[in-house]
Amino acid sequence: MGDDRVKNEAMEIMGMFQVLPRLVVFDLDHTLWPFYCECLSNRDMPSLYPHAKGILYALKDKGIDIAIASRSPTSDIANTFLEKLGLKSLFVAQEIFSSWTHKTDHFQKIKQKTGVPYTEMLFFDDEDRNINAVSKLGVTSILVDDGVNLEAFRQGLSKFSQNRSSLERNKQRWRNFSQKSSSSQEL
Repeated sequence: MGDDRVKNEAMEIMGMFQVLPRLVVFDLDHTLWPFYCECLSNRDMPSLYPHAKGILYALKDKGIDIAIASRSPTSDIANTFLEKLGLKSLFVAQEIFSSWTHKTDHFQKIKQKTGVPYTEMLFFDDEDRNINAVSKLGVTSILVDDGVNLEAFRQGLSKFSQNRSSLERNKQRWRNFSQKSSSSQEL
């Protein structure tokens, strides 16, 4: 499936949802591309998973910001690969730094840079521990097995939509509870 076909299908998928994230964040290694940066050199020519580029361009065309949260001991190689693939300018934030940090550190920096609340973010990663840690911040997080693809994208948007609906219902319950509490105190 070519990039344009993937992009069109991703646009159709987004059209199925009333609520979309303001920011979609991707890990790099084994999420956008099928390798670890530290196993390659700056001279290599990288490749993406087959659906990755189409999904990235669909998000951009829809006006949804995209960012990177990647733990890598070779951030120079990751940045070179983004440049070689012509993707570097697509991202509003690129948090690519060393393996000893937690993904939550990446997200704190992304939130500071973009001003987007965690509950309005969607995140794709290939590691359970990252999904679990970032989910605790309130970010809708999706585990990918063989890189980001249209099915994972659909799953992410569906889960994001469900999470936002739950959040809105809880806010409404809280407002109703608060109103009842203040009414009973007035009596």
